[in-house]
Parts: sequence; C-alpha cells; structure tokens
Amino acid sequence: MSLKIAFTGTGYISKVHAQAAQALPDVELVAVVNHRPDSMQAFAQQFGISRQYATISDMLAAGGVDAVVISTPNALHAPETLAALNAGVHVIVEKPMALNADEARHMLVASEKSGAKLMVAHCWRFDAEVLWLKKQLETSGIGKIFRTKGYGVHVNWGPSGWFAQAKLAGGGALADMGIHAIDTARFLLGDPRPVSVYAKIGTYYKDFDVDDTGIIIVNWDNGATSYIESGWWQPHADGAEASTQLYGQSGFGQLFPTYTRILNPQTQQPETHESGFPAVRDPHCPQSMYDAQLAYFVDCIRHNQTPVPGGAEGLLNMQIVDAAYASSQSGKVVEIL
Repeated sequence: MSLKIAFTGTGYISKVHAQAAQALPDVELVAVVNHRPDSMQAFAQQFGISRQYATISDMLAAGGVDAVVISTPNALHAPETLAALNAGVHVIVEKPMALNADEARHMLVASEKSGAKLMVAHCWRFDAEVLWLKKQLETSGIGKIFRTKGYGVHVNWGPSGWFAQAKLAGGGALADMGIHAIDTARFLLGDPRPVSVYAKIGTYYKDFDVDDTGIIIVNWDNGATSYIESGWWQPHADGAEASTQLYGQSGFGQLFPTYTRILNPQTQQPETHESGFPAVRDPHCPQSMYDAQLAYFVDCIRHNQTPVPGGAEGLLNMQIVDAAYASSQSGKVVEIL
C-alpha cells in the first residue's frame, strides 16, 4: 500500500524533500499547503500534486494523508505539527524543531499521545561522510573524546525574508545554522545530554532583529565540551556547514575534509586514515543526504519504529538554543536540568 505524503511550505527545502519523496517506491505525493496560491500551484505542477490547500487544517479535514513534511517558517512548526499529530498524521518537521523548547516539548507529548511518528530533519545524521566518521570513532581507537569544534556559518551571505524576522524565525544564525553544528557534534559524540551552555551572541553585520554571530560552548554529561560557531555574513569560516573536529585521547577526527589521525600504540606515531571522499564537496549539501533522511522516515512509519532524530533529540537541541540565548543575555553559564 502506498504512503500518502503531503507538504507544507513551497520553498527551496520543501522542493528538496519532495524530490526525495519522488524517488521512493510506494510513496504518493498527494497534497501541498501554502498561503500563496501562485507558489503553491507551481509546486503542485512541478511534483504532480493534485490537492492544494491554504491551511493545514483544511488539508487534514479533507483526509487521505498519512504523513506530512513541514517546511514552513519556524513560527508555524509547532502549530502545524500539533495539528497533524493530533489528527494521527506522521510528521517530519524541518529544523529548528520549534521557536523554543516549550513548543518542542508540546510536540513531543502530542506524538507520544497520538502514536503518530515525529521526526526532526537534522539532515547531517544521514550524510555519508558523517556516517563514515561516526563508524571510525566507534572502531578505530580515537579514544575518549574530550572536546569538539564545529561550524554553522555562512560566509559573505545570509538568508533574507522570514529567516531574518524574530517573530517568524525565533532566532537568527544560531537557530538556522548553529543548530546544524550542535546536532552534528552531539550525534558524533553518541547523543550525550547537555549539562550547561555559555554563549556570546549578537548582530554585527546586518540591520535586523535576529543574531548573525555566535560563539557557543556546550558541556555534555559524558565529560566532553563542544565549541560551536554560528553566523551569517561572516568574512571567514574555518569550516563549511556542519564541519566538526573531534579531539580524542588517542587521536583526532574531522569532517570536510573527512579523515582520522590515530596514534599507533606500537610506534607512537600518528597514522592518517583517509575517508576516500573528495576534499571539497560540490554541492556541499547533496540531494542524497535528504533522500536517505526521508527514506528513513518512511521506513520508521512502515515498521512502527521511533525515528532518531525524533522529538526527544529535537527538544534537547532546542534546550541548548534557548540556553545559549539566555546565557548571552545574562553573561553567565546556563545549566540545563
């Protein structure tokens, strides 16, 4: 039986998800939701979608949808997700999961009560190089990891429109880009829980009411510490989106370019283990990553499995983001209980 999937939002990332859905067997693209008729009609025509709705409530009332991909502005993530979950419709929602951790918590509870699956689109967990490095960390002897460095930075550009409006986005570069670096580090560390956050966040490059620059330090319950840079319009970045470095007791691992360097216990000399991937990716965010992500979501629905990253992982990331903004405002370390 085919899985009937719908989409809210018709922007770039929604098109990426729709393309991923088209590549899956026994998946039918049945509906799209958007407040702009022209954009919605073009999206529907591009992906062969027959049903178009102005609101998710209208779509849910019509029925005939098993799952929905939510790719609207952040302010709509929670209300649209809650509406779908309460109707028994499975949801994959774009990052950040919500405007804040309180909204994210309500989303997680709604999924648990309804039984409908909830997944958060932390896409880097499905990237081939990230998965290669994670496997190396588990098997190659890098040892206990004490610290990481990660980057979620746009150099000499940044988004516009709703991304730069606090009422629609909640936050700026941290919520948009920094969360990629946070989740990638946490995934590679084995999903520890955050203990405390210290951050310095500000707006220095453009005139809008969200942040374009951030430095975040996260302490984890496994003893590791992650240093994260977030930014739009930065003059330089030491690494591309989701680039991560991991410093272990017996070695080092890195994404983009991706390799490990392990201390040989016999010779006491470092040995480099190449991943075999190109040093520079083009494009940096390939369609294959999103294809794998949506395929996993569909598989979780069909086999009644809880997606990871799901509501629990998304909530913890939102707690980190909330704590970072609070720390920057107070100038103090914020503990996460």
